[in-house]
Amino acid sequence: MEKINVAIADDQILFRKGMAAIINSLDDTQITIEADNGRTLLEAIEASETKPDIVLLDLSMPELNGVETTKILHSDFPDIKIIILSVHSDERFVAHLMELGINAYLFKNVEPSEVEKAILAVVEKGFYFNEVFLKAMKNRMLGKKPRLLIQDNIPSTLTQRELEVLDLICRQYTAQEIAEKLFISTRTVDGHRNNLLEKTGVRNTAGLVVFAIKNNLLDPSALL
Repeated sequence: MEKINVAIADDQILFRKGMAAIINSLDDTQITIEADNGRTLLEAIEASETKPDIVLLDLSMPELNGVETTKILHSDFPDIKIIILSVHSDERFVAHLMELGINAYLFKNVEPSEVEKAILAVVEKGFYFNEVFLKAMKNRMLGKKPRLLIQDNIPSTLTQRELEVLDLICRQYTAQEIAEKLFISTRTVDGHRNNLLEKTGVRNTAGLVVFAIKNNLLDPSALL
């Protein structure tokens, strides 16, 4: 198995170097790019022949912060997955970042084992949702009526098979596992996933989970 290429952007040198050392010590991952702000990160990715699979991204950085960097990454490098590492715990902020299309949100004080777990989950399943995210989305649902992403009633346009695939995606099944469970090919699963992305207008698998929760198609507690 080839190693997972990871880039990290954080202006706190000690934290960045410490995180890079941890990731390089793992069997399946390696740091290929280090940057102290979003602009330097994007320039390094642009110049690199081997693009990172995952970016670990701080939010508060000079020149270009994590939110703006996330938007540009989605636009210019849509295949790169994003894990936010932050000290910010505001639930509204966490939910907003998930809606922007990040793949995971971790606090900077998590154990190294959770960072490894998040990286592997994001590569394999497209997202890693911990209690921080689930609490944020649950409170968002309780605080106000879930809104649809566009004026049309999107859930009503989804076929029964698409709803089945969406449910299994949300429950963290891989494409292969979904194919086996529904007795279809992985290519068909990918086709249904692409249809879901197009119909819902979200960016990635993590966005599908957010969509399902916001539209009452999934209880956040089902992800635990």
